[in-house]
Amino acid sequence: MGANPDVVRKKYGPLARKGLESALVNCLARDFPQLGGMRMLRLTAARILEVVFAHLREREAMCHGQVLWTGIALADKPGWRKPLEQMKWVPLVLDLVVAEDVEAIVARQPASERLLRRCLRLCRQAHEQGALLSNCDLAVLLGSRDSTIAKTLAAHERETASLVPRRATLHDVGSGVTHKRLICWKRHAEGKTSDQIARETYHSLEAVDRYLGQYNRVAECRRQGFDAERTAYLLGCGLSLVKEYWSLVEELEGGSNA
Repeated sequence: MGANPDVVRKKYGPLARKGLESALVNCLARDFPQLGGMRMLRLTAARILEVVFAHLREREAMCHGQVLWTGIALADKPGWRKPLEQMKWVPLVLDLVVAEDVEAIVARQPASERLLRRCLRLCRQAHEQGALLSNCDLAVLLGSRDSTIAKTLAAHERETASLVPRRATLHDVGSGVTHKRLICWKRHAEGKTSDQIARETYHSLEAVDRYLGQYNRVAECRRQGFDAERTAYLLGCGLSLVKEYWSLVEELEGGSNA
């Protein structure tokens, strides 16, 4: 005779398989049979739930004035014909309104100053959590226009010779002070080291050295009397890139080729 069946397991075991994940597995099996067998379906369901729960926060984990938003992962650079839907999203908890914002209204601070302070706070908080916000993200969050956000932050970057960590500056999406100009300025006008520049511009040390190395190569070609076209040929890069560095060399070293 065979082993006696475990009546309790038979009666209650199926209850352990109830729940959201099982419902999702059944849905995938029914509507997307091309995904494969049960092992692949369970893996797919688990991955979907991982993404879903990463974008949720319990109410007790959120404070007054905070908002849950998603930004583009800092390490996920834009590419040719790469839509936002194909980029890695990072869920963020941002301080949309803090006591300082209310106090600034009471103190009659200009709206432009209040907008700048809130933009800087949101951009830095997103960067600390491993993501970047765009000007459009900020416009929606702050009830402004993306062109206003762009002008406000670009003016701040020019006045302070610093970068605001956002997609316009770190992903080259939109308007902002260029990496090349600021990095080269900090080295040749302010005399800062590569590691100092990396910290102040939110760049890796390797990226800073790459920009500075290209600047030095273009500057040397210019001192040798080569024109922009010849320099581009010798360095194996685009003419527009050489002209951009060329203007930096003229700004930082003067108009003489000597």
